[in-house]
Amino acid sequence: MAESSPDNKLTLRIFIAMVLAIPLGLLAHSSEAVAGLIPYVSWLGTLFRQMLLLIIYPLVLASMVTGVVSLGDIRHVGGLVGRCAAFFAATTGIAVVIGLVLVNVLQPGQGVDLGVTAGAAAPELAHQSFGEFFLAMLKNTLKNPFSSMASGDVLGIITFGLLLGAVLSTMGDEAKPLRALFESLNAAMMKLTDWVMQIAPLGVFALLLQVVASQGVDALYAVGRYVVVVVVGLLLHGLLVLPTLGWTLGGVSPLRLLRGARTPLAISFSTASSSATLPVTIEMTERELGVSPKVAGFVLPLGATVNMNGTALYEAVAAMFIAQAYGIQLDLGQQVLIFITATLAAVGAAGIPSAGLITMSLVLNAVGLPLEGIALILAVDRVLDMLRTSVNVFGDITGAVVLQRWEAPEPSAAPSS
Repeated sequence: MAESSPDNKLTLRIFIAMVLAIPLGLLAHSSEAVAGLIPYVSWLGTLFRQMLLLIIYPLVLASMVTGVVSLGDIRHVGGLVGRCAAFFAATTGIAVVIGLVLVNVLQPGQGVDLGVTAGAAAPELAHQSFGEFFLAMLKNTLKNPFSSMASGDVLGIITFGLLLGAVLSTMGDEAKPLRALFESLNAAMMKLTDWVMQIAPLGVFALLLQVVASQGVDALYAVGRYVVVVVVGLLLHGLLVLPTLGWTLGGVSPLRLLRGARTPLAISFSTASSSATLPVTIEMTERELGVSPKVAGFVLPLGATVNMNGTALYEAVAAMFIAQAYGIQLDLGQQVLIFITATLAAVGAAGIPSAGLITMSLVLNAVGLPLEGIALILAVDRVLDMLRTSVNVFGDITGAVVLQRWEAPEPSAAPSS
């Protein structure tokens, strides 16, 4: 009998922790004697939260730099990569907008007022005008990278990583030591992330216990509403937006697109991994949808790395849900910041272990939301991960179909006279 993978074992331990935390939290909600025991385990949640803060920023910086360098010299990648990046950015942006609209309309976190926990600062941009917000964002994006690391300016770290990676990709042997340094740092941070995730079950148990103990079944009802919003958003993007783009821009009917993608979608749903599905995705996209090996061989591996429509939608909804659950009002400027951070954070998600958790921490930190809120959504993360991964893969396939049509046909040989 095959041994379970480490990821599956960790998922099982987190699931067991949540199964234990929910009934104990409900018991503590109704029993002062049991509630008195919570402070003895709450430090585990604090430890887990602080360990996440410890690894987030160097991990994202290293991941961004190595990810851009791996694409090769950006000056020589040709028009295909530019069109590919534009399509991926547009579809990811549409996904985030869908998520933000749904979560604002349906308000899944309404009625669960957890209150801002001690030490969690309220968002700092609440009284800024829209123009002032963009000016502040520009200053926080283009600034000393060491200052960004120290103050937790997420966009500054991501921007510097992207720019540094782009520069290193254009340099020759003189940049080899620095490229090797970031590759080693990336490998080391991934290993450290694996270590931190070993205490995730204990941290999730402590955080979820506190939430359920304070709110009782209201918190569980709110999570159910959150699941509905995420699923509706993913289905809208996957069954309406992407097929429409494939039809209007790629010339492939929605039925044919869905039929050609059915096998990769089934595998990605069961494995929750874009990378594991990639060989099948390439084969079926070429065979069933008529995409050339040149386009499929470039677009689909790149998409599996940077194109995360479903993940970006999920992170935007989750951040807004957590804000609602904590009774924090986010204005338009802050929601734009969530839009930008979720879109950019999704780019680096594929190379990061436990990517959803790490990048979610980035989005929450960007607008000053409490990291404890992650405990609310981890209970249902695995099921949503399967669905959002399928949307990620379908976005890659749609991109390949569209870019196949945009690519200029190879010049045919002149007819002989």
